[in-house]
Amino acid sequence: MELIGTHELDLPPEVVWAALFNPAVLKGAIPGCEELVQTGENSFAATVKLKIGPVSARFKGDVELSDMVPPQSCVLSGKGSGGIAGFAKGATKVELVPKDGGTVLTYTADAALGGKLASLGSRMIQSTANKLANEFFTSFSQALNEGAAAPDQAT
Repeated sequence: MELIGTHELDLPPEVVWAALFNPAVLKGAIPGCEELVQTGENSFAATVKLKIGPVSARFKGDVELSDMVPPQSCVLSGKGSGGIAGFAKGATKVELVPKDGGTVLTYTADAALGGKLASLGSRMIQSTANKLANEFFTSFSQALNEGAAAPDQAT
């Protein structure tokens, strides 16, 4: 399954870049995120509770950042397991382009699902994935606008 999206943010790429690596900002922006812990310089462990159609589960997973070109682009690779609900794994390329004092963030994600999740059907999965991405970027944008991601607070 492939997801592609673009979001315009009112802050420069350097500020957006710092926020993408700030665990407090990410935890608040990820829908259903119960825990987000930085496990290495470029890696995180997360626990997220989600409901996708009739399947509700707590997913535990890992995310690693690679191919970083600050403050322009990076690749986020992750995998997570929701026990009997199934698993998800994938990678997302994120690109930040300056525009009129702000930033255009573009992402291209490729994900694979297994278990009960895979049996839900591509329409439901695609719809839920798009909804979660929109929730993330709405929350992420709000955190940036509230000043929660000042570059000197990034980790």
